[in-house]
Amino acid sequence: MHIAAVMLISALAAAPAVISAQTTRPPARRPVQVPPKVEPAMVNCPTVLGEGAKTARMFCDVLIERDPTAGILIPFPPHTGDVTLTFELHNRHTYSEDEIRNKRAYHRYTASIGVMALDNTLLTRAVVQSEFRNAGDMLDRVLGGSGPGGLKAVAPLGSEMIVVTVPAMEQGVSILGEKLSVLRVDGKDDFETPGRPIAVISNVMLEYRPGPPPRPSSTAKPTQKPTQKPTQKPAPSK
Repeated sequence: MHIAAVMLISALAAAPAVISAQTTRPPARRPVQVPPKVEPAMVNCPTVLGEGAKTARMFCDVLIERDPTAGILIPFPPHTGDVTLTFELHNRHTYSEDEIRNKRAYHRYTASIGVMALDNTLLTRAVVQSEFRNAGDMLDRVLGGSGPGGLKAVAPLGSEMIVVTVPAMEQGVSILGEKLSVLRVDGKDDFETPGRPIAVISNVMLEYRPGPPPRPSSTAKPTQKPTQKPTQKPAPSK
Protein backbone atom coordinates (compact mmCIF):
# COMPACT_ATOMS: atom_id res chain seq x y z
CA MET A 1 0.00 0.00 0.00
CA HIS A 2 2.79 2.37 0.87
CA ILE A 3 4.64 1.54 -2.36
CA ALA A 4 1.50 2.18 -4.46
CA ALA A 5 1.00 5.60 -2.83
CA VAL A 6 4.59 6.60 -3.58
CA MET A 7 4.22 5.55 -7.23
CA LEU A 8 0.97 7.52 -7.55
CA ILE A 9 2.57 10.68 -6.12
CA SER A 10 5.54 10.35 -8.49
CA ALA A 11 3.23 9.97 -11.50
CA LEU A 12 1.21 13.06 -10.54
CA ALA A 13 4.39 15.12 -10.10
CA ALA A 14 5.68 14.13 -13.53
CA ALA A 15 2.37 14.73 -15.32
CA PRO A 16 2.57 18.56 -15.53
CA ALA A 17 6.03 18.36 -17.08
CA VAL A 18 4.79 15.91 -19.71
CA ILE A 19 1.71 18.03 -20.47
CA SER A 20 3.87 21.18 -20.65
CA ALA A 21 6.28 19.51 -23.05
CA GLN A 22 3.41 18.43 -25.29
CA THR A 23 1.67 21.84 -25.39
CA THR A 24 4.77 24.07 -25.84
CA ARG A 25 5.00 25.32 -29.44
CA PRO A 26 8.13 26.59 -31.16
CA PRO A 27 8.27 30.39 -31.52
CA ALA A 28 6.81 31.74 -34.74
CA ARG A 29 9.34 32.71 -37.37
CA ARG A 30 9.58 36.39 -38.05
CA PRO A 31 9.43 37.42 -41.71
CA VAL A 32 12.82 38.29 -43.16
CA GLN A 33 13.17 42.08 -43.40
CA VAL A 34 14.40 43.12 -46.84
CA PRO A 35 17.15 45.75 -46.48
CA PRO A 36 16.42 49.18 -47.97
CA LYS A 37 17.78 50.00 -51.40
CA VAL A 38 19.16 53.37 -52.49
CA GLU A 39 19.44 54.11 -56.21
CA PRO A 40 19.10 56.90 -58.78
CA ALA A 41 15.47 57.52 -59.72
CA MET A 42 14.11 57.19 -63.22
CA VAL A 43 13.23 60.78 -64.13
CA ASN A 44 10.89 61.56 -67.02
CA CYS A 45 11.96 65.14 -67.69
CA PRO A 46 9.83 67.11 -70.19
CA THR A 47 12.51 69.82 -70.60
CA VAL A 48 16.14 68.80 -70.10
CA LEU A 49 18.45 71.74 -69.40
CA GLY A 50 21.56 69.65 -70.07
CA GLU A 51 24.69 68.09 -68.56
CA GLY A 52 26.83 69.95 -66.06
CA ALA A 53 30.34 70.80 -67.25
CA LYS A 54 31.87 70.20 -63.79
CA THR A 55 29.50 67.82 -62.04
CA ALA A 56 28.40 65.75 -65.09
CA ARG A 57 24.89 65.81 -63.58
CA MET A 58 21.81 65.96 -65.75
CA PHE A 59 19.82 69.10 -64.93
CA CYS A 60 16.08 69.17 -65.52
CA ASP A 61 13.99 72.33 -65.78
CA VAL A 62 10.97 72.68 -63.48
CA LEU A 63 8.11 74.37 -65.33
CA ILE A 64 5.05 76.07 -63.85
CA GLU A 65 2.22 73.58 -64.39
CA ARG A 66 -1.11 72.62 -62.86
CA ASP A 67 -1.55 69.13 -64.34
CA PRO A 68 0.63 66.39 -62.74
CA THR A 69 0.95 64.59 -66.08
CA ALA A 70 2.75 67.67 -67.46
CA GLY A 71 5.32 67.82 -64.65
CA ILE A 72 8.56 65.94 -63.99
CA LEU A 73 7.33 62.36 -63.50
CA ILE A 74 9.25 60.03 -61.17
CA PRO A 75 7.80 56.48 -61.13
CA PHE A 76 8.62 54.15 -58.23
CA PRO A 77 9.76 50.54 -58.59
CA PRO A 78 7.74 47.82 -56.75
CA HIS A 79 8.15 48.52 -53.03
CA THR A 80 6.85 47.83 -49.55
CA GLY A 81 6.48 50.66 -47.04
CA ASP A 82 7.15 54.35 -47.58
CA VAL A 83 9.53 55.66 -50.24
CA THR A 84 12.06 58.42 -49.48
CA LEU A 85 12.63 60.77 -52.41
CA THR A 86 15.59 63.15 -52.35
CA PHE A 87 16.74 65.69 -54.92
CA GLU A 88 18.59 68.99 -55.13
CA LEU A 89 16.61 72.08 -56.08
CA HIS A 90 18.37 75.01 -57.79
CA ASN A 91 17.47 78.44 -59.01
CA ARG A 92 17.82 79.17 -62.71
CA HIS A 93 20.02 82.08 -63.84
CA THR A 94 20.81 83.48 -67.29
CA TYR A 95 24.46 84.51 -67.28
CA SER A 96 25.49 87.81 -68.92
CA GLU A 97 29.03 89.23 -69.11
CA ASP A 98 27.58 92.64 -70.06
CA GLU A 99 25.57 92.84 -66.83
CA ILE A 100 28.69 92.04 -64.79
CA ARG A 101 30.75 94.71 -66.57
CA ASN A 102 27.99 97.27 -66.08
CA LYS A 103 27.53 96.29 -62.42
CA ARG A 104 23.93 95.30 -63.00
CA ALA A 105 24.33 91.56 -62.51
CA TYR A 106 22.70 91.23 -59.08
CA HIS A 107 19.66 88.90 -59.02
CA ARG A 108 17.87 87.27 -56.11
CA TYR A 109 15.64 84.35 -57.04
CA THR A 110 12.92 82.72 -54.95
CA ALA A 111 11.28 79.70 -56.59
CA SER A 112 8.57 77.51 -55.08
CA ILE A 113 7.58 74.06 -56.34
CA GLY A 114 5.12 71.33 -55.39
CA VAL A 115 5.63 67.57 -55.15
CA MET A 116 2.35 65.94 -56.11
CA ALA A 117 0.96 62.42 -56.03
CA LEU A 118 -0.19 61.20 -59.43
CA ASP A 119 -3.83 61.83 -58.42
CA ASN A 120 -2.99 65.56 -57.93
CA THR A 121 -2.73 65.33 -54.11
CA LEU A 122 -0.14 67.77 -52.76
CA LEU A 123 2.52 65.90 -50.77
CA THR A 124 4.80 68.84 -49.94
CA ARG A 125 6.08 72.20 -51.14
CA ALA A 126 9.70 73.31 -51.37
CA VAL A 127 11.45 76.65 -51.85
CA VAL A 128 14.95 77.58 -53.02
CA GLN A 129 16.39 81.08 -52.76
CA SER A 130 19.82 82.23 -53.94
CA GLU A 131 21.63 85.35 -55.13
CA PHE A 132 23.86 86.03 -58.12
CA ARG A 133 26.62 88.64 -58.18
CA ASN A 134 29.40 87.07 -60.27
CA ALA A 135 30.27 83.87 -62.17
CA GLY A 136 31.58 82.20 -59.02
CA ASP A 137 28.06 82.09 -57.57
CA MET A 138 26.84 79.55 -60.12
CA LEU A 139 26.75 75.91 -59.12
CA ASP A 140 27.77 74.69 -62.58
CA ARG A 141 27.68 75.57 -66.25
CA VAL A 142 25.72 73.49 -68.75
CA LEU A 143 27.14 71.96 -71.93
CA GLY A 144 25.51 72.26 -75.33
CA GLY A 145 25.27 76.02 -75.84
CA SER A 146 26.63 78.48 -78.37
CA GLY A 147 28.59 80.50 -75.83
CA PRO A 148 32.35 80.35 -75.12
CA GLY A 149 33.44 76.76 -74.52
CA GLY A 150 30.13 75.45 -75.84
CA LEU A 151 28.30 76.48 -72.66
CA LYS A 152 24.67 77.54 -72.30
CA ALA A 153 23.85 80.94 -70.85
CA VAL A 154 21.27 79.40 -68.48
CA ALA A 155 22.88 77.74 -65.47
CA PRO A 156 21.88 76.31 -62.06
CA LEU A 157 22.37 78.65 -59.13
CA GLY A 158 22.41 77.65 -55.45
CA SER A 159 21.28 74.29 -54.08
CA GLU A 160 18.66 73.14 -51.58
CA MET A 161 18.44 69.46 -50.58
CA ILE A 162 14.80 68.31 -50.59
CA VAL A 163 13.70 65.14 -48.74
CA VAL A 164 10.16 63.82 -49.19
CA THR A 165 8.65 60.76 -47.48
CA VAL A 166 6.04 59.37 -49.84
CA PRO A 167 3.30 57.05 -48.48
CA ALA A 168 3.56 53.38 -49.42
CA MET A 169 0.43 53.36 -51.60
CA GLU A 170 1.83 55.90 -54.08
CA GLN A 171 3.41 54.54 -57.26
CA GLY A 172 5.19 57.75 -58.23
CA VAL A 173 5.21 61.54 -57.96
CA SER A 174 5.19 64.63 -60.17
CA ILE A 175 7.24 67.78 -59.55
CA LEU A 176 5.57 71.03 -60.67
CA GLY A 177 6.65 74.65 -60.55
CA GLU A 178 4.38 77.10 -58.71
CA LYS A 179 5.85 80.61 -58.57
CA LEU A 180 9.06 82.57 -59.19
CA SER A 181 10.05 85.96 -57.76
CA VAL A 182 13.09 87.77 -59.19
CA LEU A 183 14.61 90.84 -57.51
CA ARG A 184 17.01 92.87 -59.70
CA VAL A 185 18.87 96.14 -59.26
CA ASP A 186 16.15 97.90 -61.27
CA GLY A 187 12.99 96.21 -60.00
CA LYS A 188 11.13 93.03 -59.17
CA ASP A 189 9.11 90.52 -61.21
CA ASP A 190 6.76 87.69 -60.23
CA PHE A 191 5.97 84.81 -62.58
CA GLU A 192 3.06 82.37 -62.34
CA THR A 193 2.32 81.69 -66.02
CA PRO A 194 2.06 77.95 -66.88
CA GLY A 195 4.83 76.67 -69.11
CA ARG A 196 7.58 78.96 -67.78
CA PRO A 197 10.75 77.31 -66.41
CA ILE A 198 11.45 78.66 -62.91
CA ALA A 199 13.87 76.22 -61.26
CA VAL A 200 16.11 73.22 -61.87
CA ILE A 201 16.49 69.82 -60.17
CA SER A 202 19.33 67.30 -60.16
CA ASN A 203 20.69 64.28 -58.24
CA VAL A 204 17.29 62.58 -57.84
CA MET A 205 17.50 59.48 -55.59
CA LEU A 206 15.10 56.90 -54.11
CA GLU A 207 15.34 54.88 -50.89
CA TYR A 208 12.85 52.01 -50.58
CA ARG A 209 12.38 48.38 -49.60
CA PRO A 210 11.91 46.23 -52.72
CA GLY A 211 8.56 44.51 -52.92
CA PRO A 212 6.76 42.12 -55.24
CA PRO A 213 5.55 43.46 -58.59
CA PRO A 214 1.89 44.50 -58.74
CA ARG A 215 -0.58 41.71 -59.44
CA PRO A 216 -2.09 41.57 -62.91
CA SER A 217 -5.56 43.02 -63.26
CA SER A 218 -8.40 40.60 -62.54
CA THR A 219 -10.52 42.23 -65.25
CA ALA A 220 -8.74 40.41 -68.06
CA LYS A 221 -11.17 38.65 -70.36
CA PRO A 222 -11.04 34.82 -70.32
CA THR A 223 -9.68 33.14 -73.39
CA GLN A 224 -12.51 32.11 -75.67
CA LYS A 225 -12.38 28.51 -76.79
CA PRO A 226 -12.75 27.99 -80.53
CA THR A 227 -16.16 26.70 -81.52
CA GLN A 228 -16.25 23.27 -83.10
CA LYS A 229 -18.26 22.64 -86.21
CA PRO A 230 -20.92 19.95 -85.76
CA THR A 231 -20.02 16.61 -87.28
CA GLN A 232 -21.99 16.06 -90.45
CA LYS A 233 -23.69 12.66 -90.63
CA PRO A 234 -23.18 10.71 -93.88
CA ALA A 235 -26.16 10.60 -96.23
CA PRO A 236 -28.05 7.26 -96.16
CA SER A 237 -27.17 4.91 -99.00
CA LYS A 238 -29.87 4.29 -101.59
